Amino acid sequence: MRKSGTSPRGANGGFDWSHVDDVLLDMDGTLLDRHFDNFFFEEELPRRYAAKRGLSFEAAREQLLAMYRSVETELDWTDLHYWTRALDIDVVALTKEFDHLIDFHPDALEFLGYLKAQGKRVHIVTNAHEAGIEIKVAKTGVDRHVHRIVNAFEIGCLKMRAEYWPTCRQLIGFDPVRSLYVDDDEACLAAAQDYGIGHLYHRSKSSSQLPPQPSSRYRSIESFHDLMKR
Repeated sequence: MRKSGTSPRGANGGFDWSHVDDVLLDMDGTLLDRHFDNFFFEEELPRRYAAKRGLSFEAAREQLLAMYRSVETELDWTDLHYWTRALDIDVVALTKEFDHLIDFHPDALEFLGYLKAQGKRVHIVTNAHEAGIEIKVAKTGVDRHVHRIVNAFEIGCLKMRAEYWPTCRQLIGFDPVRSLYVDDDEACLAAAQDYGIGHLYHRSKSSSQLPPQPSSRYRSIESFHDLMKR
């Protein structure tokens, strides 16, 4: 199967950055290690829910995963206040309790520095809730390395929805054809492709604790070094 997205090459075999003005980067799983999110939502939150409801961990986890799936294309999916109400657990406070697990991927800061040196505009486009973004910004300082962080709540829908991208373009002012977008979520890449984003890459190594999971639909990179000229 031919994978979607273009991959212009420079004379030295690296990515040809002359085709790109704006770089759009997902946050969780792409710049930041998704280990924190996986641990928090699939292990620690079910553990707290189990204790609160008198359930086994397995039963609590099954219930929560079903609840996640029921809203996974809606803003509620990432809304920490929604989950606080739904579970009667202060999810924001619990996130802060485990913020020591929040960290960059090993190659992320180098890549952000490389993009700055190339004179590219860099934006984070994330489905994350603003309360979670504040915690991750306080922990990592990622906001200091980008021009803007756009969250889905500003747009009014998640990135896998077709209506996300025209509004995102209005906020940032990027030219789709001359933009590169990297995400670990294929559904988000598909919506961006339909909108006409010119250069798409799938981040296959989203968690430091899991093996890479290459995409069958999009060109996958395990490391940002694949996009940096040698």
